[in-house]
Amino acid sequence: MPKTTRRSVFKALLAGAVAVPLPLLSAPAPNCRKQAAWAKGIEGQRKADLGDGTFLNPIVAGDHPDPTILKDGDDYYMTFSSFHSYPGLVVWHSTDLVNWVPVAPALHKNLGDIWAVDLCKHDDRYFIYIPANPTGSGWSIFAIWADDIAGPWSEPVDLEISGCIDPGHVVGEDGGRYLFVNGIRKIRLTEDGLATDGALEDSYRPWRYPEHWITENFAPEGPKLLWRNDWLYLVTAVGGTAGPSTGHMVIAARSRSVHGPWEHCPTNPLVRTLSDDEPWWSRGHATLVEGPGGDWWMVYHGYENGFRTLGRQTLLEPMQWTADGWFVAKGGDLSRPLAKPRGGTRSANGYALSGGFTPGRLGVQWCFHQPQPDEMERIAFQGDVLRLSAAGSSPTDSSPLACIVGDRAYRAEVTLELDGPGAEGGVLLFYNPKAFVGLGFTADTVKTFQYAEELVWARSPLATREVRVRLTNDGNVVTYEYSHDGGRTWTLHGTRMEVSGIHHNVFGGFLSLKVGIYSTGAGAVKFSDFRYRAIEGAAGV
Repeated sequence: MPKTTRRSVFKALLAGAVAVPLPLLSAPAPNCRKQAAWAKGIEGQRKADLGDGTFLNPIVAGDHPDPTILKDGDDYYMTFSSFHSYPGLVVWHSTDLVNWVPVAPALHKNLGDIWAVDLCKHDDRYFIYIPANPTGSGWSIFAIWADDIAGPWSEPVDLEISGCIDPGHVVGEDGGRYLFVNGIRKIRLTEDGLATDGALEDSYRPWRYPEHWITENFAPEGPKLLWRNDWLYLVTAVGGTAGPSTGHMVIAARSRSVHGPWEHCPTNPLVRTLSDDEPWWSRGHATLVEGPGGDWWMVYHGYENGFRTLGRQTLLEPMQWTADGWFVAKGGDLSRPLAKPRGGTRSANGYALSGGFTPGRLGVQWCFHQPQPDEMERIAFQGDVLRLSAAGSSPTDSSPLACIVGDRAYRAEVTLELDGPGAEGGVLLFYNPKAFVGLGFTADTVKTFQYAEELVWARSPLATREVRVRLTNDGNVVTYEYSHDGGRTWTLHGTRMEVSGIHHNVFGGFLSLKVGIYSTGAGAVKFSDFRYRAIEGAAGV
């Protein structure tokens, strides 16, 4: 269809927008994708624990990639790559490996892009080793530490291990502390774990898959290490973390010494997506962990079939040790419920996204995307209201506040009030400055953003200082509404958007599509009463 005709259709839709009660709005088109039977948690959010002794992956839904897990007595802690989100590195807690709740963010200083970290404990002190690119000119490994998992955490210390990512900490049979990194290389640390004590050296030449396999690239990364029965096990990802759905995989090796020699696991790869028909794609970056009752598990990430927009989500798979001292994965393609880990006590699960804006939600829920050093100065709390000072001229340069979501279909709404004649604010589904959709409001205009560009021809006049905005994402089809009477009646926006292509394989960055709010122009925007609900739409929950 010619562009002019397409635009004329959109203009007609916008011109015909009317205020209607919600029950009269048209339902989204049906989606034929098979729905999985997740349990419903807080706000209808999908929940892994089915309540009958089984669970259905993911254990942490939404963008929680590169999981690193620590067993600490009867407790388990986990954190994930946080990339450009600040505050970052939220630590999560569980007592049963299936139900998880966030504790607090561990990283408050902006180190730029943050990739796969390692959470460990040594001599009663917690450490997180962080690959970061503070200036955009090169990677290094940083460390933060805390005596309490809930913090406070130290300021980052640069270990000056340049050009490396994906650290994995281990204590060798010689009592020394080591970091393994991508490649698979290692470097010795000082006793306090906060400096290097030697040179970076090659450690293990990973097992290679057949060349005809469809992968992204070889890319040995994510080394995680574990001692058991005098064997040191090295679990590694190869094949590339995105790209083809069959690329990413888990392999293993073992040695009697941190210095090698290493022998390949005879059943490599231990985990790999074999077909586009499977529910989870690009599965890899695993850590082994003992369950509360002595059984063993692998924690890793994967993309959900049809929902790469949600980012890489955290998966749990049972494993079994074999008589020859190796292990095998027992979960299959993860399309069905699995028996929960034995023992332990059921944890709390998830957290409510709905409510007011308070300091405790920063980092845990709301994070700035790629903030400037002084970005936190834009924030002021007035009770449950967030006053966000304006920055930049559009969502592309305003560092929106964004919130991870983990449901296939959901509805989010918030009230915004313009504070100042030049203020502009709005609601987005935000991936990065080059990939987002949403609505913006000025004192006299509604703006429409589609695929990171404003549709200037679609501007419509609207005199407003306060408006409630609703965004519904049903199976990657986005609908917008806005209200001037507190949500009693809604105006249906004339443009729906399909967002299934807004993910890493198109835009890079290893991110996800998040619910975002922004403030730009001059003055500030006040945000209040955020509401979230998973819905049983065409995509299911």
